Amino acid sequence: MNKHINRRRFSASMALTAVATAALLTGCGKVPDTIKIGVAQPLSGPLGALGQDLLNGVKLAVDELNKSGYTVDGKRVTLEVVSVDDKADANTGKAVAQQLVDAGVVAVVGHLNSGVSIETAPIYAAKDIPQIAISTNPKFTQLGFPTTFRMVANDTLQARAIGSFAATQLGANRYAALDDGTPYGKGLADGAAAQLKAEKKEVVVRKSFDDKTVAFDELAGELKAANVEVIVSTLNDFQALALLESLKKVDHTKVSLLGGDTIKTTDMTKGAGIVQGLYATSPVLEAKEFTTGKPFLEKYIAAFKKPPAYGGHYSYDSTYVLSAAIQKAKSADPKDITKALHSINGYAPVIGTMTWDDKGEQRYGAVGVYELRSGNWELRMRSDRW
Repeated sequence: MNKHINRRRFSASMALTAVATAALLTGCGKVPDTIKIGVAQPLSGPLGALGQDLLNGVKLAVDELNKSGYTVDGKRVTLEVVSVDDKADANTGKAVAQQLVDAGVVAVVGHLNSGVSIETAPIYAAKDIPQIAISTNPKFTQLGFPTTFRMVANDTLQARAIGSFAATQLGANRYAALDDGTPYGKGLADGAAAQLKAEKKEVVVRKSFDDKTVAFDELAGELKAANVEVIVSTLNDFQALALLESLKKVDHTKVSLLGGDTIKTTDMTKGAGIVQGLYATSPVLEAKEFTTGKPFLEKYIAAFKKPPAYGGHYSYDSTYVLSAAIQKAKSADPKDITKALHSINGYAPVIGTMTWDDKGEQRYGAVGVYELRSGNWELRMRSDRW
């Protein structure tokens, strides 16, 4: 009798062990040993330094996560970076996006250029692969895909920032709005002009040029005749410098010029002192402007022997938030990761927090306004509530 009881107990014990083992294997089965994260950026050409910076941010985060013993659903896994060069070109971008899909990446940090991000979005969406981009064109998150996520503020907020700062901080009533004829430049200038009008300011000159124009003597005369006090511009830095020289020729230098990212450059410092003030806006705030930026900069420089060129801290933070979403999903299935990204309030080591709305817009994306002082662009103010 006791032998039968012992056999029953032994059989029951074995059954429970088998169930537990099966459950364990099932849990581990959906998590591979290696999880691939794609990075698609311009790694060559004029924008190569910016794209490499974004790639470096991902590499740094992945290296730290792997060294920390990163786990998913209780299983130790290795994160692997798969990088491709989109050459800042939409057709190339689509080709390399398909390469990443074929390589089995679970998410993509890319792309830099809005046109490339928009064209590649359907390729990633078809496989439910989340795409985290630094691109700023509002259209990117208006495509109807659940897989599009933006890591910074968009052009709409930047346009409001330009118009609001110009209206409330520069003490003027008569404004000009100029653009370089590109969809980005025209959209930003139109948005800034609309904000100025909403603030009861008068836009007395509104002009579009192509992105290579440098002959501005006629425009300078028109700005003087209209008694323009503030110029809102999305011209490139070399164009803005040419405009400043033309303003000097007609002796209309008691003006301020406020632009976007395209004038927040080292070359633009050549224009210091020609007019009353030079200001620039950007949705990509420098790492040093965050309280936790210093340790990131130290680690970045130690790893790559140079400071970041653009937004490496944003791609670094995005990778940390992505890794947390993978853990939350307890899965390497892109669809599960996409769902987790939509619901996560992610800790971002440098900027603090990354969290997205239902369209994939960054909830707390900020725009900074910089003033050129003593040859350096210094942060004047920043906000996510312009």
